[in-house]
Amino acid sequence: MPRPKNNRRIVSPPLMKGFKPYGIPRRELETIVLSIDEYESIRLLDYEGLLQEQAAERMKVSRPTLTRIYESARRSMAKAFVEGKMIVIEGGNVEFDQEWFRCDRCHKLIGGIHQHLPCKYCDRYNSDELTPIYKLKT
Repeated sequence: MPRPKNNRRIVSPPLMKGFKPYGIPRRELETIVLSIDEYESIRLLDYEGLLQEQAAERMKVSRPTLTRIYESARRSMAKAFVEGKMIVIEGGNVEFDQEWFRCDRCHKLIGGIHQHLPCKYCDRYNSDELTPIYKLKT
C-alpha cells in the first residue's frame, strides 16, 4: 500500500478558476482538471523563473516530486490547448499559510478576513459577501 501524499505548500490560490477556448460555449467543451499544486509548479517554475530546487523547497516537496507534478501539469495544459478543452483549476493535496476568500461582488481574492477592504464594487462591506476558498484547520 503506497504511503499517503504530503500536502504541498501553496502561497495563494489561483486568481482564476480556469480557462476556456475563446468563442466556444462552456456547455460544449470537455474539461481537463489542473490541480492547484500543478498550477503552483507552473507559476513557480515558468512565471517566477525559479530553479526546480528552489520551487521544491517553497512547495515543501522533493525535487523529483516537483518534477512529476510539473510534467503532469504540462501534459494537461498541452492536451487542453491542442484538443481545445477547458481547464479547471481545483483540488490536489495542498495547504495554505492563511485563510483565503473570494468576494462575491468583485471576485477579488482576499488573504484573510482582516484584509477585506471595500472597493468600488463592494457596496455592502461585510463578511457575508465572502466565499471561503480555503479555511485553516483548527
